[in-house]
Amino acid sequence: MMILQLRTYTLQPGAMVAWRVVWQQHIKPIREGLGFSVPAAWEVPEKNQFVWLMAYHGDEDWATLDASFHASPERKAISPDPAGLIVSMETQFLNVVD
Repeated sequence: MMILQLRTYTLQPGAMVAWRVVWQQHIKPIREGLGFSVPAAWEVPEKNQFVWLMAYHGDEDWATLDASFHASPERKAISPDPAGLIVSMETQFLNVVD
């Protein structure tokens, strides 16, 4: 079964470039290494938001995989912590409509 999650991050003022770099160089590759895929990402400049779609198709539980990301040595090694670039985060699971 395919699981999709839409993530919307509102970033600190002026943090979009720094966020994009850390996301492209660290977060996205770590997620993909754990079995997630990232079909698309967008910037919403007027709201200082970064929106991305994450998907998983496999046998493992989403919450377990997500916890694996946060506990991974690669994620812990990102410095400075990219969470400091985020003001707020909203996540939504999506259902595909045929």
